[in-house]
Amino acid sequence: MTAGSSSDVAALLRRAADDAGAVTILCHMRPDADTIGSGLALGLALDGLGVDVEVAFPGPEELPAALRELPGSKLLVGPAHLVGQPVAVSVDAASVARLGALDAHFGAAEHSVVIDHHASNPGFGDIDFIDPAADCTAELVLRVLDDMGVELDVDIATCLYAGLTTDTGSFRWARPESLRVAARLLDVGVDGRGWSRRLFDTHPFSWFGMVSQVLGAAQLDRTACGGEGLVYAVVDATALADLSWEESESIVDIVRTAAEAEVAAVFKQVGAERWTVSLRSKNTVDLVPIARAHGGGGHRHASGYSDAGPIDEVIARLRDSL
Repeated sequence: MTAGSSSDVAALLRRAADDAGAVTILCHMRPDADTIGSGLALGLALDGLGVDVEVAFPGPEELPAALRELPGSKLLVGPAHLVGQPVAVSVDAASVARLGALDAHFGAAEHSVVIDHHASNPGFGDIDFIDPAADCTAELVLRVLDDMGVELDVDIATCLYAGLTTDTGSFRWARPESLRVAARLLDVGVDGRGWSRRLFDTHPFSWFGMVSQVLGAAQLDRTACGGEGLVYAVVDATALADLSWEESESIVDIVRTAAEAEVAAVFKQVGAERWTVSLRSKNTVDLVPIARAHGGGGHRHASGYSDAGPIDEVIARLRDSL
């Protein structure tokens, strides 16, 4: 593994383009807009240079509805149809485990690249371009494209914008550089208003019932985190009975608004006694060590992990680690 830069990645991908090579781009499980947007933006750019590109994410979950509308969907292939090319690029995966069963394709590649912004990422490629100072992986992909001399078009810019706006909470916690990037992408022609509506403000009517049920059972522990407070909610299979998995992703951004709690947690059921846990903090609590203690990772104020067992035990394990 070698710590790399955007220019290192660009040089490798430019050689692939010059040699009429082929590249596999791998997104992480339970894909969000940053991993898919980054993957499709990079894929569209390479496709435009004549590279044979395939973009994939591990199942079993399907791609969220809004992300199916992003440009570049022609490049997506199902895991069963993934060829596995000589160059493999992982985008926005904080660890090789986040690639699920697709990690075999990453490991088998002649050249492997990691592009990511998670502070917890240990590096797992031949070239690791990891920058925790970036708000999203899409920003890092843009740096690579700039170093390659790729001219942005509206399709590439739209994919990058999706990753940027979601990972900054619609720019609520964006760094100044992210706002400059957003302006650049909008200048190319991205429909910012339309994509904000698709990504943040569109839900099926049944989502209201799920939110009501989950928030009505939310719990507040004022004594947790040394008295700074913990608020948590559970999204079980019953609550999600008529909804797709991505509709639970918005819950943590509602729960985290509780004024009495520094830390928010949402436990989402993904199987029989199997859970993913989303964590958010406001100011003082660094979530990375907590998530790592449970086999996960992420950022200082936004992390996550997976756990298994009865929900009471899963909650208790988190509370013991705070």
